[in-house]
Amino acid sequence: MANSGSRIYQKLGVRPVINAGGNTTVWGGSTPSPEVRKAMDEADSSYVEVKELLERSGGYIADVLGVDAAHVTSGCFASLVLSTAACIAGPDPEKSSRLPDTAGMNNEIVTLKALRYPYQRSHRVAGGVLVEAGDEDGCTADQLAGAIGPKTAAVAYVYQPDVYPANLALEDVTRVAHDRGVPVILDAASQIFPLDHFRRIAQSGDLVCFGAKYISAPQSTGFLCGRGDLVEAAATQGFIGFETGGGHSFGRGYKVDRQDIVGVVAALEAWFAMDHEDRLTDYRTRLATIERAVDGIPGVSAELTIYDSYVQLALHIVLDGNPRGMDAQQLADDLLADSPRIRVNVIAEDTIFVAAHTLNEGEESIIADRLRGLLAE
Repeated sequence: MANSGSRIYQKLGVRPVINAGGNTTVWGGSTPSPEVRKAMDEADSSYVEVKELLERSGGYIADVLGVDAAHVTSGCFASLVLSTAACIAGPDPEKSSRLPDTAGMNNEIVTLKALRYPYQRSHRVAGGVLVEAGDEDGCTADQLAGAIGPKTAAVAYVYQPDVYPANLALEDVTRVAHDRGVPVILDAASQIFPLDHFRRIAQSGDLVCFGAKYISAPQSTGFLCGRGDLVEAAATQGFIGFETGGGHSFGRGYKVDRQDIVGVVAALEAWFAMDHEDRLTDYRTRLATIERAVDGIPGVSAELTIYDSYVQLALHIVLDGNPRGMDAQQLADDLLADSPRIRVNVIAEDTIFVAAHTLNEGEESIIADRLRGLLAE
């Protein structure tokens, strides 16, 4: 049955949301699966040495992804911050204690101007100075090479082709950077499917950063992986490095509890063990329920859309001459205003995006009934 909201939400006066929009942070990010919650509950049964847990969990993740090392963090943004700190200050306690003051250090982070995006702030949080290569229309290998200088600490690249297309491929970026002895920090937050793609991307940079919410781990978790010495430096920069290394480390605020660390491991294990064809079949079935509900409504069409991303499948509902005169934003607002609230994405003036992977059981029927009630005459 659909989840109508827990007592704690009611006690606080917070209205639950049926999330048909995806793993967006401001809507709650993720719902850990039953096996992940079970593992987290087991982790809660006793205390551990967290440094040991981080090392062993990192080793497990590294083995699964075929990389040198890995480290669980408090989200992909934290992974990017710690990666930047690692490339600027390394494990040096004197440099670490000065961050984000990087005066006199090699502190430049080279980015592609065409890939300018909000999460680049992560590099500046750690004291990085952004240097842009190319222009708004793209970047060539020669332009990237020209932007790398004696103060370059790393090249940063975001790999999310469906949102941030780039004309300079990741392979070319890595080749140019490595030819000049510079590491690559890769934001690969949601690149978790197909599984061979997940592994390939994890192996494609010196420090590769993921959001663990996309594999049904707690939303406040992520991990970084890649080159052993740099992963170790990033861990030294984090909260455990602060506690065990004399209080010099930059990232004390990026704390992860033992339950969440175990949750990431359990989620990764489940992600690689599950039958993804069955998962996608379930999505199709849920979205078909919604598609049938709007079928035949004048001026409304629905199309199951395949995405080249972890989402894989979504339903586009297009309003084209609907008798009620609604546009997509008005429809989204009406869905959110009623009870239970329903959150969808508006992707065009006439189109909403409905996802299945963040729905609880039965919620697709609630969405179907609400849409038909709002759109049918």
